Amino acid sequence: MASFKWATFLIIALSLNSCISKEPLNAECDITAASLPGVELTREPIITNDKVTFIVKSGTNVRSLSPQFELTPGAVINPPSGTILDFSTPQRYVVTSEDREQHKAYTVTVQAGSTVNLNYDFENVRVVSKSNYSYDVFYEIGTNGAEAFSWASGNAGFALTGLGRGPETFPTYQGDNGVSGKCAVMETRSTGAFGKLGKKPMAAGSVFIGKFDITNALAHPLEATQFGMPFFNEPKILEGYYKYTPGPTYYQADGGNLIEVPGKKDGCSIKAVFFEVTPGMEMLDGTNFMSEDNPNIIATAVLVNEDPIEEWTRFSIPFIPRPGKEIDKEKLREGGYSISIVCSSSVDGDYFSGALGSKLQIDEMSLICDDIENQ
Repeated sequence: MASFKWATFLIIALSLNSCISKEPLNAECDITAASLPGVELTREPIITNDKVTFIVKSGTNVRSLSPQFELTPGAVINPPSGTILDFSTPQRYVVTSEDREQHKAYTVTVQAGSTVNLNYDFENVRVVSKSNYSYDVFYEIGTNGAEAFSWASGNAGFALTGLGRGPETFPTYQGDNGVSGKCAVMETRSTGAFGKLGKKPMAAGSVFIGKFDITNALAHPLEATQFGMPFFNEPKILEGYYKYTPGPTYYQADGGNLIEVPGKKDGCSIKAVFFEVTPGMEMLDGTNFMSEDNPNIIATAVLVNEDPIEEWTRFSIPFIPRPGKEIDKEKLREGGYSISIVCSSSVDGDYFSGALGSKLQIDEMSLICDDIENQ
C-alpha cells in the first residue's frame, strides 16, 4: 500500500511538473529601454511602438555607434544589441518574441540636428493589417529622405471595439480628393457595446504628433495620448487647409451612455503646442496638454470651428507665447524643446463627447518657423 501511495505521489508530481514546464512562452516583442554607451544624449531616448530615437549633441559622429536595448522577457533582437552600425541613416531592427511566433520591426534613428520636414501632405500611409481588420498610419519623410515620424491616432484603441474592418471604417484614414492628392480624414464614431462597457461610448478621429499607449488606453485614456517630438526651430505659424462637417446631434458621455445636449454643436479642433523638455516631462499627455498652469509650455496655436466648411479653406494660426516665456537658443539647438500638432473631429473627443459623424479633413499643412541656425 505504501509503495502504491508513493507511486501515485510520483505520478502526480510528474504531472504537475509537466504542466509547469508547458507554461506558454512569452509572446511579447517590445523594446522597453534603450541606451547609447559613450555618447552624450541631450534627452532620454524616445521609444514608440515601432521607433526609437536618440537625440545627441550637434557634431556627434553618428557613423559608428552601438546602441543597447532592453527587451520584453525572452525576446531577442536582430541585429544584436551592441552591434556597431552607421546611423547617418536610420537602421532597422527586428524583435522576436520568446515563443518565436511574433515579430516587430523598429526604426532606430540617431538625430544630431533637425531632419524634420515642416510640410505635411498626408500622402504617405502604412497599413496595419490583422486577420480581421486593417487601418492607416500616416508618416512623413524628413529632409534626409528617410521616414521622420509617424502620425499617431487612436485607431489601435478603436480596433479593440471589433467594429473596424477596412481603413475607412476606423476614425482616422486616408481620403481622396485632397487639396493636392490625398488628405487625412477624421470621423467621430460610436464604439458600440465595447465602448459602453468601458465607459467610452464614442471615439473622435484624430492625428497627432506623439504616440498612443494602447496598454493604458482603457484604464487611463488621457495619459494614453502622449504628445511631442524633438524640434529645433521656433514655430511662428501653423497653416494648412481643412474641411469640416459637424454631426447632427451633440452627445455628452455619461458613463457608458450618450446623453443628447439640445442646442449644442460639435466643433473640430486644430492645435499645436511648443514646449520645453525637462526631467519628468519629456512628453505631454491629455492631462496637461494646453494646460494654463503647465510651466513647460512656451507657445500654443489653437483653431476651434463649429461651422460647416464644404470647400477646402486655408487656415493660418499664430503661435501665442505664454507670458514670461523665453527660448534658450543653445538648448533649442541641442534638441531640448518639442512640438506637437493635434487635429480632432470633435473638440471634446478626449472626454468621449461630441457628435457622431462629425468629419474633419486636413491637407497641405505647414509649420512656419524662425530658423535658429540663422540667429
